[in-house]
Amino acid sequence: MAACRGEGLSAAYQPIVDTARGTVVGYEALARFPGFAEKNPEVWFSAARSHGKSAELESAALRAALAARAALPPNCFLTINVSPELLTSEEIRSVWRDEGNLGGLVVELTEQTPIDSYVGLEPDLNQLRAAGALIAVDDAGAGYAGLRHLLALRPSLIKIDRELVQDVDRDEAKRALIEMLGTFASRVDAWILAEGVERVEELDALVTLGVPLVQGYLLARPAPPWAGLDLDLAHRLAVNRQVELKTVLRDVVEPATTATSTGQAASAFEADPGLQAVVLLGDHLRPVSILDAGAAELGVVSQGMRANLDTSLAEALARSMTREKGSRFEPLLVTDNAGRFAGVARLERMITALTTTGPDLPES
Repeated sequence: MAACRGEGLSAAYQPIVDTARGTVVGYEALARFPGFAEKNPEVWFSAARSHGKSAELESAALRAALAARAALPPNCFLTINVSPELLTSEEIRSVWRDEGNLGGLVVELTEQTPIDSYVGLEPDLNQLRAAGALIAVDDAGAGYAGLRHLLALRPSLIKIDRELVQDVDRDEAKRALIEMLGTFASRVDAWILAEGVERVEELDALVTLGVPLVQGYLLARPAPPWAGLDLDLAHRLAVNRQVELKTVLRDVVEPATTATSTGQAASAFEADPGLQAVVLLGDHLRPVSILDAGAAELGVVSQGMRANLDTSLAEALARSMTREKGSRFEPLLVTDNAGRFAGVARLERMITALTTTGPDLPES
């Protein structure tokens, strides 16, 4: 197979972004096959497994990824993907020997076949660490096996499964699980990285949760070395840094889809079946109501409860409990000092902010 010899094979590099500084701090190398009609890497690696050529193809992909390593920007790391069952193969071991010093490399273990135990891989993992590499695990939170591997490997970088990242701004259970992973990471001196970020609302939620590293199509697509971060997104990260102590609505406010008529709201629901609510705006961008799909279709508008950005969380919750039972747990419509719509505040987030003291600091 020509690709196993490195022919027609190259690498693309997707930026990894520091949410606190709004800068690129690393890149993930991804295999590409520009010299062939079939471009899908998954098809290639699947075919290599079926023909017993996995080690040859993965070693060729690693060498293609590492070819640009010498030009890696200062203070950036490079992550490279390896199937853990191939770590003991001579083809993969020879890649590490040829590289020598592995400082600045993150070896990401991506399971193509299930691994029941990493005990047999410990000598190779220890050699990688001794040469300066860090170990990362992929798809954290994807299942029980993934959690067992976190405990067994104690990686330096934990990649959060895309399934957890998707719609994290709308799902309190996902937020709670990501917070749990963040607490675990801090206790074992590791970083967490959320991959597959595709919407600004997901990015904002991850920043609020204190996730330090992110990557995804929203930030940058895989590209030739070395792509930077869009300036607008860098600015967004700079102004949306995590608030350590949440005491007012400003600290938990979230963006929401808006409309100026029930018809426009109904169209928004039709365009996005996952949309849960639309805020109806009146004159001068003042919020009127929160509509669900049924209310939008019927044109039913009921007055929503409004509160200022600087209203305390305790006061906002107390006011929420005075509403009628049918609307008691609806999000609050949050306004700025001019009465213009600033976002919504969900009761789940207000309660969580008031009852969470934050994870313990790692012991020194």
